Amino acid sequence: MLLHQFFEQTVARRPEHIALVCDGQRYSYAQLARRVDHLAAVLQQRGVNKGDRVALFLDNSLDMVVGVFAVLKAGGVFMPVNPLTKHDKLAYMLNDARVSALITQQTLSGVYQFALGHNQSVHTVLVSGLKDAGDACVAPLSTEPSPGAVSTGAWQDPALIDQDLAAIIYTSGSTGAPKGVVLTHLNMVSANTSVSTYLGLRGDDIILCALPLAFDYGLYQILMGFTVGATVVLERSFTFPVKVLETMVREQVTVFPGVPTMFAMLTNLKTLRDYTLTSLRMITNTAAALSEAHIQQLRALFPQATLFSMYGLTECKRVTYLPPDQLDKRPTSVGKGMPNEEVWLVDDQGQRLPNGSTGELVIRGSNVMRGYWEKPQETAKRLKPGPMPGEMVLYSGDLFKTDAEGYLYFVSRKDDIIKSRGEKVSPREVENALYAIDGVYEAAVVGVPDELLGEAVKAFVVLKPEVQLSEREVIKQCLGRLESFMAPKYVEFVEALPKTDTGKIKKTGLA
Repeated sequence: MLLHQFFEQTVARRPEHIALVCDGQRYSYAQLARRVDHLAAVLQQRGVNKGDRVALFLDNSLDMVVGVFAVLKAGGVFMPVNPLTKHDKLAYMLNDARVSALITQQTLSGVYQFALGHNQSVHTVLVSGLKDAGDACVAPLSTEPSPGAVSTGAWQDPALIDQDLAAIIYTSGSTGAPKGVVLTHLNMVSANTSVSTYLGLRGDDIILCALPLAFDYGLYQILMGFTVGATVVLERSFTFPVKVLETMVREQVTVFPGVPTMFAMLTNLKTLRDYTLTSLRMITNTAAALSEAHIQQLRALFPQATLFSMYGLTECKRVTYLPPDQLDKRPTSVGKGMPNEEVWLVDDQGQRLPNGSTGELVIRGSNVMRGYWEKPQETAKRLKPGPMPGEMVLYSGDLFKTDAEGYLYFVSRKDDIIKSRGEKVSPREVENALYAIDGVYEAAVVGVPDELLGEAVKAFVVLKPEVQLSEREVIKQCLGRLESFMAPKYVEFVEALPKTDTGKIKKTGLA
């Protein structure tokens, strides 16, 4: 099976069922399929060939959903990009992946035009909301077939197999340079099947997705929902929780995936009990662990809903889940490995550890990535020989402990990546932005516990002599250089930063 074939099977099985609710519009599976076929043909006509990378730099939207499946059907590799991405980072990603085509929106023109000005690989740009092309390689994006448009019959089967690439999803690494996680159709089909199976998703489910589709947790709500033939209600964001709640009531949502930040906002909302959400049968959480207090609050607010606590990595999508019947007994556990996957802990020498130990989590399964895009050294740090000849397993870089029955409990990250608002934040990227501020002499960034964000970004800053900067000024300048979730929440000015014997900044104890 190829990833997009699940969608095509559902189209054949229930064409008139509502697949997507977005921006006040409702689209059946058949309507979506016509748009996908049309855009796939357009991409091929414009020179997108098998294996070509196509960046999707879009808000949560109909165009983003259609784009994912159209790129796959055309034989390309889709590359979702967070619409909050800044121009220099977008330029890096387009160049690093040697992207052939960019699908984007006119409201992001200031960002993508800069990136295109520093790129030579992109030959096709399709822009939603564009009125006048003005360039041979740039054209308005239209996923709606119209008279005179490219016929869907122009589509040519690219003859893919499940070892072909399906997606490249960029994630920040501890070095600060974004890394492209390379995923085959087999990787994504395996993850999609395992997760949707243990969750027990159904065709009559109505899934609320307020997570960014550039974030794999959000992306898989579409993939899994369309696999089982459910309806996905797509929101732009969770910025206005009251509006999202109104949508959940109106659409009678049954499945609500979220991250701790979202659930903290909900539980702090005084008017939450004014909304009738008795249709909700399932709540899922990943990205960071829910606190026991939030677990209890959610269960009190939604007693009829089953709560799944999970842990995952972009490098393999999902790793573990806690069976809901274990929530009372082990509320801080993220469970055990999901179906069709094996996990274990190792010590610093790579030796397996027994239950009751603490060590690095290792993942074995067909959901494990192929590697990082053209980064063999980074790949070698994470993919290492497994128990079977020729296979590779994923070293997570995260420390866990197990109880006597093998249930996993997150301890810490082996590197210094910060997870804030469900997004991974590289301290190095934030430090680079701090160093770009005139007057900053030294900087170090760490994550500190935060009830709302999971972890908050905190910066320790040493200023040059006679320089005066306020915390507010530093944060404002960082917001001009970084995505909002990466900017520091706290800034502490210090006279000096601790150093190692070799002169490197020592972060131990700063938090």
